[in-house]
Amino acid sequence: MAYDRFAAICRPLNYHTIMNKMLCASLTVSAWSICFINSAIHVFFIFRLPYCKSNHVNHFFCEVPAFLRMSCGDTFLNEIGMYISAGIVAMCSFFLTLISYIHIISTILRIRSSQGRQKAFSTCGSHLTVVVLYYGTIMSMYLKPHSTYSPETDKIVSILYTAVTPMLNPIVYSTRNKEVKNTIKRTQAILTK
Repeated sequence: MAYDRFAAICRPLNYHTIMNKMLCASLTVSAWSICFINSAIHVFFIFRLPYCKSNHVNHFFCEVPAFLRMSCGDTFLNEIGMYISAGIVAMCSFFLTLISYIHIISTILRIRSSQGRQKAFSTCGSHLTVVVLYYGTIMSMYLKPHSTYSPETDKIVSILYTAVTPMLNPIVYSTRNKEVKNTIKRTQAILTK
């Protein structure tokens, strides 16, 4: 999404040649492959841990930190692996997104019309808000110290990045659509009568 915004705002005349089907497929396959490999590595090392406590996972779904808390063996290497993968995957993705937005903002600031600047900022602002919420919650989940573990807090944080952020995307982007805005206004007018 960040590269798409970068191409649309910073290279508008070349957008269709830059964002072709091959690039979109390559970006998608790359992201899926990296995530699959990352998950497979974590699963392999989680399966090697000894579990002598309850088999009840105190979480909404099977997260690595929840499994590490259940193990009665030494999880130091698993935690180091989790920090490294979170640092590489989450931080690199987040910083690449921020770098693209730095270029986007510098391009937006060069737009002469205030209406054009406002439209570009509102388009990118909504995406950047969702990105910050998503990556912020993921980094707080996977990059926090072992000593600050709290099952209830982790459950809430995981709901933010697994359910709330994906739910916000259609809401944020559909409210930018003129037809949706007009429908909301008509609905409000009917309800206030």
